[in-house]
Amino acid sequence: MLTGKQKRFLRAKAHHMDPIFQVGKGGVNENMIKQIAEALEARELFKISVLQNCEEDKTVVAEQLAEGAGAEIVQIIGNTIVLYKESVENKQITLPK
Repeated sequence: MLTGKQKRFLRAKAHHMDPIFQVGKGGVNENMIKQIAEALEARELFKISVLQNCEEDKTVVAEQLAEGAGAEIVQIIGNTIVLYKESVENKQITLPK
């Protein structure tokens, strides 16, 4: 689990990022979870945009994605979800203690 301090640090890092995934009408599926897990391994931290035509609640979407990809939800703000997962091969972010 991330501490409050670590979440603040990650929120600051994610602030200037643009979402690289979008969840739309189809909701969350296996293929999307697989792609997100791969992208997390490469980048560790990114944003996902929940489109207005998505039928599921953004909190549910965030939980499904985080659980499926083994990631942490850093924050849900508006229709944007920020996810973090420490990379095995590609570690770039050093979290504060």
